[in-house]
Amino acid sequence: MNKNLIALAVAAATFSGAASAATVYSDDTSSLAIGGRVEARAQGLNGNIQDTSRVRANIDAKTKINDDLTALGFWEREYKTDQSATDGEHNDSNSADGETDYNRYLYVGVKSNTYGQIVYGKADGSLGMLTDFTDIMEYYGNEAGNKIAAADRTSNNLAYTGTFGGLTVKANYVANGKTDDSQKNTTGYSVATKYDFNNGLAMGVGYGQQKNQGDNIQKNLDANQTFASVSYTMGDLYVAGLYQYARNVGYLYSADDATNTDYQGFSLASAYTINKVVLRSTYNFMENTDSNNKMANALDFDATYFFTPNFRAYAGYTINLLNKANAEKITANPSASLYDDQFALGARYDF
Repeated sequence: MNKNLIALAVAAATFSGAASAATVYSDDTSSLAIGGRVEARAQGLNGNIQDTSRVRANIDAKTKINDDLTALGFWEREYKTDQSATDGEHNDSNSADGETDYNRYLYVGVKSNTYGQIVYGKADGSLGMLTDFTDIMEYYGNEAGNKIAAADRTSNNLAYTGTFGGLTVKANYVANGKTDDSQKNTTGYSVATKYDFNNGLAMGVGYGQQKNQGDNIQKNLDANQTFASVSYTMGDLYVAGLYQYARNVGYLYSADDATNTDYQGFSLASAYTINKVVLRSTYNFMENTDSNNKMANALDFDATYFFTPNFRAYAGYTINLLNKANAEKITANPSASLYDDQFALGARYDF
């Protein structure tokens, strides 16, 4: 059995080019690698089938400055079919409605072998390192792991990552970027740490906050989130859990809340590898602790067959445990995706 498959499965929703990027140029001081994926996907909801296919392409460049420092630049762009511009996959929440292509990453920075890496541009926030514990599905999942912009992948972002033995530290600051007084000040930051005990156990904790989050009703409320994650790998079995306590994040779940509101939720995940097949499941729950309204309540399953490490086919299904009455407590005009079951079929080629 290929032991790399479980690692690929757990990382399926993260950085797309890490496992298969090809070096197209290299000399004593510099290298240039090109990677990405082509993914054909179909999503089913209410008897309708939507094409949510996409392509990602990235360029990873590095130049050695001295024995300790390396300059780096990374760019990744995603292209979608016209129909998939507004698909509801949680891993692609950074694209704006109506966009059929957009930059997922665009940053430049410096990496020190001793002190870590710092970059500026469109880069990951810090809390994604913790939601990755349970955000392992090919298509669905992560219903309880939605993050504020400063803690997620975002632009105008100064981000630091340091790894010291089993300890990983991340911190980032997002400047407000407003050009005049009529715009909102959306300054924010997030910090997180993760420790790998090198015996299958890993744990992490993090915090993020941001000014003036949300749209319309919630637009002037400051938001914050606290995450704690744990995972354990034993052979071909992977299990993980995530807990979130947050304030004023209802807009991430389409909520119409107008006042300061607290939320809490959790996510449970498991993955098991059988030869070339990876079976995964997650359960996600999120609620408004003031009203006890459920914001998310879903059970997700998928099965993936890896023909090779860079080519896979998968099927996924989400059982939405919210009903229409629950959804109407979240927002006055809920879409069916808030409360109906869904399925997805896909094939993915990484290059």
